[in-house]
Amino acid sequence: MSALETGGAPPVTPRYRSYVLAMLVVVYVFNFLDRQIVTILAEPIKLDLGLSDTQIGLMTGLAFAVFYTVLGIPIARLADRANRTTIITSALVIWSGMTALCGMAQNFAQMLAARIGVGVGEAGCSPPAHSLIADYYPAESRASAMSIYALGIPIGSILGLLAGGWIAEFYGWRAAFFIVGLPGILLAVAFKLTVREPLRGLSDGTVGVATPQPPLRDTLPVLLKNRTIMHMAMGGALTSFVGYGLGQWLPAFFIRVHEMGIAETATYFGLVLGVASAIGTLLGGNIADRLARRDKRMYAWVPAAGVLAAFPFYVFALMNNSPYVAIAVLVVPSLLNSLWLGPAFGTIQNIAPTRMRALASAVVLFILNIIGLGLGPFLVGVLSDALEGTFPGEGLRWAILIATAAYFWAGAHFLFAARSLREDLQRASVPAESATAI
Repeated sequence: MSALETGGAPPVTPRYRSYVLAMLVVVYVFNFLDRQIVTILAEPIKLDLGLSDTQIGLMTGLAFAVFYTVLGIPIARLADRANRTTIITSALVIWSGMTALCGMAQNFAQMLAARIGVGVGEAGCSPPAHSLIADYYPAESRASAMSIYALGIPIGSILGLLAGGWIAEFYGWRAAFFIVGLPGILLAVAFKLTVREPLRGLSDGTVGVATPQPPLRDTLPVLLKNRTIMHMAMGGALTSFVGYGLGQWLPAFFIRVHEMGIAETATYFGLVLGVASAIGTLLGGNIADRLARRDKRMYAWVPAAGVLAAFPFYVFALMNNSPYVAIAVLVVPSLLNSLWLGPAFGTIQNIAPTRMRALASAVVLFILNIIGLGLGPFLVGVLSDALEGTFPGEGLRWAILIATAAYFWAGAHFLFAARSLREDLQRASVPAESATAI
């Protein structure tokens, strides 16, 4: 690619493009490391601060998600016209510092405030990152690139579980927050110094084409009325409802019901289930990109197949009395329910016009995280408290089991998305982009 083709900017080599994607993955790893470490620390925090399951669910889910998702919209608007690398750098500094402050909390209010601070910082990560990937990678390989970026979710979760569990085992839960939070500030410096802001439309051949950012009042209705984007968003949201709900409460379930130690639980969940999720995340985009060469609807059918096939494995694992058999069975749905990430977000970036890509991701993440991250852990916690009187010692088991039924609803939305997906992709491929392109 010549300097002329890149608008006079330094040419983007395949090697540098891969480096940028790798750096975004590392940033996303820290994003989920800091977000998910509280999962394995929930039990010692609960005992130390005297919290209920409902308070834990509020702290880790709803309160975090509200600030994370609401702030994502204005940050995405900024990312569609301003320097995206600066936004990600600033966000990384904020959420890393707030994670460290969690270790200083002395009561529920202080812990809640610190977790909200983490959510505020993390709001500035994915929308600009998705937009960067769309400018560095062409449409036919975006699902695969998005899958690689999404590896930050399982890798960060693995490290959060392992680091949180083992540090807490020997040094206490407060030290775990300090140790995982502060290195993110150093990463922010490295990211800003080495990752270049690309020209918008670089991978689509539209550099230099006048595409002013449309007003928010015109942009949001266009996105919200697009059937493919909305069904993809709802499918992802309901899949995340189960994923976040189980991700938050399964470790506590094995500690309470199966009487496993915190370090043992962290090791099994991190290495066994985390690796399975990483494999599923990576496979989802690659499989969808390959199969979509024959039929573009595969970008929706692959996620639908994954979530629908995962449900019976969760039921068997949750009802099994052997913790080790249960963990072995959970490997399968952990892989299957991760297939949707790359295809869904890759499709959304392919449909959205250049100046609306970060906002499109933010809108989807708003829906996804309010329902998934916000309501998943919170409602499972509420159900656990409510069912404990009916099922002494088993309330959490039944609460998790009820939550997994949302997979059927998620699968239906992915199947509905397939009905309009080909037409929306065809309209979006028209060179002259405008707010009415979708």
